[in-house]
Amino acid sequence: MFSKILIANRGEIACRVMRTARRMGIECVAVYSEADEDALHVRMADQAVAIGPAPAAESYLAIENILKAVHDTGAEAVHPGYGFLAENAAFAEALESAGVAFIGPGAAAIAAMGDKLESKRLAREAGLVTIPGHDALPRDAGEAAKIARKLGYPVMLKAVAGGGGKGMRIAHNDAEAREGFSSAASEARSSFGDDRVLVEKFVEGPRHIEIQLLADGHGNVVHLGERECSIQRRFQKIVEEAPSPLLDGRTRAAMGAQAVALARAVGYRSAGTVEFIVDSKNKFYFLEMNTRLQVEHPVTEMVSGLDLVEQMIRIAAGEPLAFGQQDIRLDGWAIEGRVYAEDPSRGFLPSPGRLLRYRPPPESEGIRLDDGVYEGAEVSVFYDPLIAKLCASGPTREAAIARMRAALDAFEIRGPRHNLGFLAALMRHPRFVAGRLGVGFVAEEYADGFHGAPAEGEVLDVLVGVAVLVHVRAEARASRNPGQAPRQGSRPQERWVVSLDGAPHPVAVSEQAGGVDVELDGRRLAVRGAWAAGATPLAATVDGRDVTVQVERRSQGYRLSHAGSEAFAVVRRPRAAELAALMPVKSARGRKRVLLSPMPGRVISIAVRAGQEVKAGEPLAVVDAMKMENVLRAERDGRIARVAAAAGDSLSADQLIIEFE
Repeated sequence: MFSKILIANRGEIACRVMRTARRMGIECVAVYSEADEDALHVRMADQAVAIGPAPAAESYLAIENILKAVHDTGAEAVHPGYGFLAENAAFAEALESAGVAFIGPGAAAIAAMGDKLESKRLAREAGLVTIPGHDALPRDAGEAAKIARKLGYPVMLKAVAGGGGKGMRIAHNDAEAREGFSSAASEARSSFGDDRVLVEKFVEGPRHIEIQLLADGHGNVVHLGERECSIQRRFQKIVEEAPSPLLDGRTRAAMGAQAVALARAVGYRSAGTVEFIVDSKNKFYFLEMNTRLQVEHPVTEMVSGLDLVEQMIRIAAGEPLAFGQQDIRLDGWAIEGRVYAEDPSRGFLPSPGRLLRYRPPPESEGIRLDDGVYEGAEVSVFYDPLIAKLCASGPTREAAIARMRAALDAFEIRGPRHNLGFLAALMRHPRFVAGRLGVGFVAEEYADGFHGAPAEGEVLDVLVGVAVLVHVRAEARASRNPGQAPRQGSRPQERWVVSLDGAPHPVAVSEQAGGVDVELDGRRLAVRGAWAAGATPLAATVDGRDVTVQVERRSQGYRLSHAGSEAFAVVRRPRAAELAALMPVKSARGRKRVLLSPMPGRVISIAVRAGQEVKAGEPLAVVDAMKMENVLRAERDGRIARVAAAAGDSLSADQLIIEFE
């Protein structure tokens, strides 16, 4: 077994690998860029080595820099995590030449499966069904459109060396094919150093299901069942679960057998994943093989009881698998939600910044958190906006969902915008609960982004009840302050009006031991819980149901968040509520027609000039943020008055790019 390994990655996955290595008695070396000098993975490591400036191309993707760190520290093996160099055959070859073990597959398997065209050819030879496509690569945007027409729209334009949702676009017509080719090629060039793009038929209404493999260097290959990864946006997975609510035992066995056959065909060694697309008729097609550890591997660990990182390390050290296919037992259900620094109200655009408050829920039975940050850490504009992975498991899918809901409500993040509310709402979406998933789920259900779940039903009861409880506790506390008139005690029942974002909800309130009883719309709610000023989140019960509500004190009221709903709550006496309703609403001042950058990033290109006429939907600019290129389009017809930014400029959020006449 190795005595020292280097982790050629950063953030959450670097910390994840270190936790297992430490348990195995292995020393860990971290590498870091200038932007990550104070990162958690640097603090956790036994040794840490600086490898270059913030841009990944000059640090985490710089093979020579990492090889030097390996040499200088005497590391015997390298774990690549995922992303960066994890699927880089040249990196694996360079380590082998230096006599250093690569904790992953051999270079030949990486090269074969990393090339989308070659992997499809090998998959067909191994007996797998592949998505129809064109084997010749288009040389330019015009040829891409020609190939797309021949295949028939819609088509997928996909980076040959791609992964992680980078370099992928769907096209429904020639214009989208040309634009998609250019965007996919550019994104692939910056992410993988390879701008080749292939065109294949887009499977309508697909589900994304993948099989987890383990293969050693002694000819043993097993699969650990499947994960469903259909909840995505922009081909980036958001929620994953194991097993899939779609598959039956027969289909699971067939998928597993095909995945194992492909692994044997390429002489695979280490952990790997074979991904499939399943159409509306439950026919499955080979999509690609990921020759690395997947982001979503924790859900498989939770249902299998195996530590995949440990298995990777043991395989790399030459050990055979200690179990066969007949020994694999998959129990219960597990769900993972990726917590991102992004703004759901702005189409899920990245939202980097400092974590002013970071309080994840405590790990407990069925709850697991994989993160690489701490309170006060910076979510950098240079890298992926993933903050943490929150996982919940249970004996059934319903139990896992219930635990995930509670954990998301208790998770507190302030600073950058985040998707906790979106994940919480998604866990209660009827279509998700029913297991009717699909790659288009987010685009179909949240076409305009996510602006908060409606406060209705049980959620409304919780928000109103907690608003009253907090207000009563705050009044009682204020009455004890020096100089404050002593509180005379509550009458048996008091009338109040709870305003949630301006909507009035008249209530009758009776103080009780440990809380209050609230009469709302003819129903009596028993609200119990202890709250002190500044405490958040608040754990309470409403009619015996355990709930957690984020409570943030604001001027004259409270910002409450629960189950994906967020509202500003003010509790007033009925007469005060009547007068407040008469106050004029301050209208937003008119603004010039402008295009502002929706997030911090770098301008890739400007497509217009001053004086140019544009039509609604035309591309105006391309802004890169956290390794993803975002095309900004005209919302309406108009004329360009001024262009205030140029290619290469760094932008802050809401910085002016273009002004219209």
